[in-house]
Amino acid sequence: MSNIKSEIDRRRTFAIISHPDAGKTTITEKLLLYGGAIREAGSVKARKASKHAVSDWMEIEKQRGISVTSSVLEFSYDGFKINILDTPGHQDFSEDTYRTLMAADAAVMVIDGAKGIEDQTRKLFNVCSLREIPIFTFVNKMDRETKDPFELLEELEKELGIKSYPMNWPIGSGKEFKGVYDRVGERIIAFDGGNHGSTQAKTIEGHLGDSEFDEVLGGHLHEKLQEDIELLDMAGDEFDLDAVREGRLTPVFFGSALTNFGVEPFLKEFLKLTPPPLARNSSKGEIDVYNEPFSAFIFKIQANMNKAHRDRIAFMRICSGKFEKGLEVKHVQKNTKIKLSQPQQFLAQDREIIEEAYAGDIIGVFDPGIFSIGDTLCVGDKFKFEGIPTFAPEHFARVRPVDTMKRKQFVKGVTQIAQEGAIQVFKELRIGMEEIIVGVVGVLQFEVLEYRLKNEYNVDIKMERLPFRSIRWIESSETPLDKLSLTSDTKLVNDLKERPILLFQSDWAISWALEHNDGLILSDIGKSEE
Repeated sequence: MSNIKSEIDRRRTFAIISHPDAGKTTITEKLLLYGGAIREAGSVKARKASKHAVSDWMEIEKQRGISVTSSVLEFSYDGFKINILDTPGHQDFSEDTYRTLMAADAAVMVIDGAKGIEDQTRKLFNVCSLREIPIFTFVNKMDRETKDPFELLEELEKELGIKSYPMNWPIGSGKEFKGVYDRVGERIIAFDGGNHGSTQAKTIEGHLGDSEFDEVLGGHLHEKLQEDIELLDMAGDEFDLDAVREGRLTPVFFGSALTNFGVEPFLKEFLKLTPPPLARNSSKGEIDVYNEPFSAFIFKIQANMNKAHRDRIAFMRICSGKFEKGLEVKHVQKNTKIKLSQPQQFLAQDREIIEEAYAGDIIGVFDPGIFSIGDTLCVGDKFKFEGIPTFAPEHFARVRPVDTMKRKQFVKGVTQIAQEGAIQVFKELRIGMEEIIVGVVGVLQFEVLEYRLKNEYNVDIKMERLPFRSIRWIESSETPLDKLSLTSDTKLVNDLKERPILLFQSDWAISWALEHNDGLILSDIGKSEE
């Protein structure tokens, strides 16, 4: 037991979130560099370069220079076993990010120092705060002109409603950027833009006001730093580890990921402050990470990660106990037993078979088509972890194959991509699967669907955008479904789980349906099956 406890205690599992272009992929890669997982970072800026970000493994991501699917990246550093969940930055893929955050114990929020809090940062933060997980903030791009750091702290509090504690403080920005003052260690870490941060940053230890700092910073910046720190000490929030771990206070770090500056000090401090694997709620109460036998839930499914094998991987978050290769587990939702014989861990698309894993780890297993997002796997007494809900899509299109002879591949591709959670599929009751309606949270998902069907399933599609604006799951109805009184522009469909759904073009049509049908109860979230 003591070995299991020590193994679990050294696990750290966190997600990295940000608005697009804030530098999330860059900081992810620099963390991997420090962990020795990669030798050089991908060229994230040059879309046509031969190198690409390690975490961007899907071909369309390399072409467009954006992340559209969450990656799982595992490495070791300083005695810790680290699982990074790198999430899509683009808002069109926010549902994938939500599911990924369900598997994380903490989040690192990357903010562009020049832009501050942006729309997607706000949305992702709200998801984190719903889960009350610790949030650590890295203010990036300090080697460029940025907002005043006090203004950035004020934005965090006003826009996101979270208190902040700067662990370090920037000295200048842009061409004037000289480094940061480490408030905990009371030292200056100097920035040398000439070497792009590729060597160890120079540290100067001593007290503010020492003449040595005048030489390095210049009198003006040294004086301003003293004033800033004095103001922070007097008027800033106090550091409180409990508040950090409850998601009420965010430690803030300033740096420049592209130049490597401030990333390693951030990683060291983060690993000290962030919690080991957290307990999860279930149908039988809170699951203790140490004392329960193996349990896990599926939070992501990804097909065709390896073109040579055309396989499908289910990613699971281990929530308690120890996993060993070949373990027989109960698949609770299907009420069957399965043997997990080829467990894998990942560095983006690279993978290796593992012999064992512990609570906090993310592992992938081959999925022959039996897993769904939110499934519970366990040993011993059966129970279910809290489900992962399905969110209502906002954009709709009727999709069909150009070549009707390829209907079988088309249905297979659409169904598999839907099971991954990338799209939602609705069947028109009078037509069947020849013509289906696809719903997505963001329109870029249509482009990914078209690309993947062509490249992974060899199917060209026709897509006709539809005017529906919202969907509602039918929770109950006293009126038989085929006798529902609906407006002429409302459509009744089923999802892949055969749940009845109404597609609406306006809020007025929703009100009409509720007023004209006895006992009709609608929901804008598809609850997971209990």
